[in-house]
Amino acid sequence: MNDTVVTLVGNAATGVEYRETANGGVARFRFAVTPRRWDRRNSVWADGGTSFYTVCAWRNLGANLTASVNVGDPLVVHGRLRVREEAKDGQRRTFVDIDAVSIGHDLTWGTSAFKRVARANPVLTERPADASAATTAALSGGAPGVTSGATDAGPVATRKPVHTQPWLSEQDESSAPAGQVAAPTGPL
Repeated sequence: MNDTVVTLVGNAATGVEYRETANGGVARFRFAVTPRRWDRRNSVWADGGTSFYTVCAWRNLGANLTASVNVGDPLVVHGRLRVREEAKDGQRRTFVDIDAVSIGHDLTWGTSAFKRVARANPVLTERPADASAATTAALSGGAPGVTSGATDAGPVATRKPVHTQPWLSEQDESSAPAGQVAAPTGPL
């Protein structure tokens, strides 16, 4: 994948508009980013030109964004950069969009209180009854019912580590030695 991933710091320039589509809900808003530079000559901070982006957030991120963000809120937006050109009335216009992966309040300028949203599908949030025992065993180097050395019966059964960190991909887990959980290799 050759996407350009960016992280922008700025302010919500418009209210968040949410609508349902065939691919799930989507929230959109305009995002203003104004760079500030120190002017040594006058010993003051000076604002640069403001850049505007259209930010799109899909599914759960979009729904949570709609309930959390107001006009003027300082935000940090992380996502894929999309540049598109359109011709209208004989003029070519360029638009820059961000397909958001993550959005949060910029805590440099204030405080925020996180509130977890209950998911509609309880299977996604419930842990199996034996998950805590399996997690403890995996982190301690062994798993219930699996031996750690070769026996007369043949090779040892190998067991995949318990998936305890949601940011780990299948590839990250398979690279860890048996009975251990791999450390995350990408951005958190």
